[in-house]
Parts: sequence; structure tokens; C-alpha cells
Amino acid sequence: MSTSDHSDAPAPGSAPASFAVSVVALPDSELEPEDLDPAQIVSGEPVVTGKVLWEAADGSQVRGIWQITPGVVTDTEANELFVVVAGRATIEVEGGATLEVGPGSACVLREGDKTVWTVHETLRKAYHISY
Repeated sequence: MSTSDHSDAPAPGSAPASFAVSVVALPDSELEPEDLDPAQIVSGEPVVTGKVLWEAADGSQVRGIWQITPGVVTDTEANELFVVVAGRATIEVEGGATLEVGPGSACVLREGDKTVWTVHETLRKAYHISY
């Protein structure tokens, strides 16, 4: 499958040996709305969408695509590695670094990190989370 073909992405919970999906070309219409607790919203009207591409049968790992529109939100992070494919944000880690991320940025967040995300341009990322 070419990297621009997204129709063969596996269903969540399935375990193909290998697959490819274009994170950039995946239409917004294929992303599913995700709940954002109103208490997390600091400013703006951010909307979160995503698509799980793979999840371990025991729920210990999940891989997918996640997107958020501009605004400011707080979060408590999971153990996550992600790569930004579009958009820009500033992520302030409580007691730690301020991360400026944009297309091509790889970022690691530690489980329990308390963060403030200032999303400047709709941000889309490919992620892997371990629980």
C-alpha cells in the first residue's frame, strides 16, 4: 500500500504485522469526535478528534492520529511519544520545559505530566501511548 492510501488501516484491536497510513492526507471526516472535559478548556473553543489505528488486546498500548483546533487546554499526560505532522502548539510542562512543536517535531511526554497546551494552528499528530 502506498503511504497516501488510508483505506487499508486496520480496525482497532486487530493486529496486522505491518500497515501504512497517511497521517497528513487522512480527511478530517474520518476522524471521530473525542470528548474534551469543559474544565480542561482555558480559552477558545478547541475541538478534539482522532482515530485509533491499533490497540493492544490488553489495552496497554494504543497508536493513532489525534487533532485539536486552536485554543488553550490543560491535560494530565500518559506515557506518550508523538510526531506532529501539521499545525503548531506550545506545551508547558508544569515544573519542566516549555515545548514549541510543529511539523516534524517528535515529543515525549511522561505519564503524570501536567501540561497546558496553547494550540496556535490546528495540530495533528501521530502518537503511541503506553499505559
